[in-house]
Amino acid sequence: MEEVTQNIRTNTKLRGCNPNYVVTRDGVVVIDTPQLPTKAVAMRAEVESHGPIRYIINTEHHVDHIFGNYYFKGAGTVVNHQGLYDRFMVVYPELDPFAYAYEALPTPKAQGTDLDDPEGVALWPDRVVYYSDPNKGKVVFTGDLTLRVGDHTFNCLHTPGHTPGQIAVHVPEERTVFTGDTIFSQCQTWLMTSNVDEWISSLDRIRALDVDHVVPGHGPVTTLAYVEVQRSILMEWKTAVAVAVGKGWSREETVARVNFKDRLPVDIGQGYMMDYIQTLNAGSLWDKLTAVPSRG
Repeated sequence: MEEVTQNIRTNTKLRGCNPNYVVTRDGVVVIDTPQLPTKAVAMRAEVESHGPIRYIINTEHHVDHIFGNYYFKGAGTVVNHQGLYDRFMVVYPELDPFAYAYEALPTPKAQGTDLDDPEGVALWPDRVVYYSDPNKGKVVFTGDLTLRVGDHTFNCLHTPGHTPGQIAVHVPEERTVFTGDTIFSQCQTWLMTSNVDEWISSLDRIRALDVDHVVPGHGPVTTLAYVEVQRSILMEWKTAVAVAVGKGWSREETVARVNFKDRLPVDIGQGYMMDYIQTLNAGSLWDKLTAVPSRG
């Protein structure tokens, strides 16, 4: 794992989210866990070499940020925002997160590389066993939450937009904020079922922090300057689809004509999903912008 500060490590080279940990004088705090089983087991061993795990904080409910919790059982208290807790590994019609995580074991077109995890099959739990205790939140909060561990403060800030239960974790002593997927650094942004307006407001909240290091949910560690890049990406997507709606384009026409795949690559191990992301982004925005408001 790469060093962000003397006490912070992250891994920006895995398939899935960037998992992180912070070493304090009274134990270690993990922020997001690896999706791939062998990577989660290896990270736990590394973290515990620095001391006992006090907390595991998840920044969102998407499977790449939470699945590895299963391999951290018995190590620290899991902290989830209520919006995350309510959606933790929930199977929706459009996605079964358990099956989606399994499909990544080998990653299509990446077999035999460090971007997949064929050895993780041996560590894969039975579905019933997994759902009996996936290791979700024991501390569940709404709004914001502040934790103190040793000489460090962990400000869990509600930053909805990408997901309803999205949080950022601000560690002022390290002049660092972990944004989760509120920032996709130098890679394609997944809009999915996001609320772009809330997302932009959350970027404003992050921009107001006094930090030197921004650890994103995906992509390389960056600085606060990247907040403006992320904002522009969101606004460009929303504007392009709004223009399409204004021209009377159908959903199918909008998906076919609006995309930004020439701007940035897809995050590590997911290059084959470029067209899927463009389709999902354009289609979900078209649905939101054309929805008829319900009458009170």
